[in-house]
Amino acid sequence: MTTIVDYGAGNLCSVQNTLDELGAKYVVTNQPQAVQEADKLLLPGVGHFGQMMTALDRLSLRDPILERMRAGVPMLGICLGLQSLFETSEESPDSRGLGVFPGTVKRFTGDIRIPHMGWNSLSAVRATRLLEGLPKEPYAYFAHSFYVPVMEATAATCTYAQPYTAILERENIFGVQFHPEKSGPVGLQIVKNFLDL
Repeated sequence: MTTIVDYGAGNLCSVQNTLDELGAKYVVTNQPQAVQEADKLLLPGVGHFGQMMTALDRLSLRDPILERMRAGVPMLGICLGLQSLFETSEESPDSRGLGVFPGTVKRFTGDIRIPHMGWNSLSAVRATRLLEGLPKEPYAYFAHSFYVPVMEATAATCTYAQPYTAILERENIFGVQFHPEKSGPVGLQIVKNFLDL
């Protein structure tokens, strides 16, 4: 059973529609006990880094999420859900992320339109299970003002002003900066690949 973490602001309807289309069994919850029983975790994210982390703490969800990841349960963070895996973010420097990965989420700067919004291509930098069955540089839908720099766990990049992490993968932990639930057949395949783990 896949457990979708509901902290009160995620794009849950679109994510649920995607899982429904794939025929997946899932539960949507904000209860720590349900998270502790998850076989797979899905953490969608929309909104503000600090507000998300405050909500996870208020609902006592931080520790169950971390415990399941440490237990080897597959976890997929989407957009802000990916960013939450880091120590902190320039969006809310005083807020403590989940800290699964070291480092700070950065804000786009320079002579570019912010937020980065629309379709862009993914470039694999190493093998990733999320892109199995897809063409070499598939397109996905992005909507974000902050990004994770390229790092050791980066499996695919996207370029907007500079290359940044579009997919990360380390053992059972996955994150995507784009919205697979809004990325058509490519997004469906990516979610299916995660569910098939």
